[in-house]
Amino acid sequence: MIESDDLVSRVLARASAECDDLRPASEDAVAEAETRLGFPLHPLLRALYERVGDGGFGPDYGVLGLRSAVEEYGSRRDADPSDPGWFWPEGVLPILTWGCAMYACVDCRSDDGAVLLFEPNPISDGNWADAWFVDAPGLAEWLERWLAGRGWYEEDNVDEEIVMSPWTEVAGRA
Repeated sequence: MIESDDLVSRVLARASAECDDLRPASEDAVAEAETRLGFPLHPLLRALYERVGDGGFGPDYGVLGLRSAVEEYGSRRDADPSDPGWFWPEGVLPILTWGCAMYACVDCRSDDGAVLLFEPNPISDGNWADAWFVDAPGLAEWLERWLAGRGWYEEDNVDEEIVMSPWTEVAGRA
């Protein structure tokens, strides 16, 4: 996977320049996380954890550490007795919090590792499927945007009108 190797190297270079304490996750830690999750990480996400760092790098607040991502996934997959409509899609791992209950997530079941935005704030009718948007069709593209400073979250891009498509596959992944 030459393209991924180059991308991971460029992410590592930027992360090393911006982060003082990068510590990659061990293969054993990743294998344990996958066992707890019940599905494999997307290969590029796995490479980031094993070769760049166990969180702390990337846009804004940084990628969640692997243990935190697994815990977030587990707690979000639990049913909410006070909200019978609540669900979190299977195989969608939260990897970064944007604050205000919003998350960047990787669809580990998709070939390209689609990056999804979970934005629950406008939901008032309990239709949680409406809280999901496609941020990038793949993790590689999402990382390239971050490396180039073109993400929607970048201060220079705040005035640009960015329209994200709803994630239509969410309903079948409860």
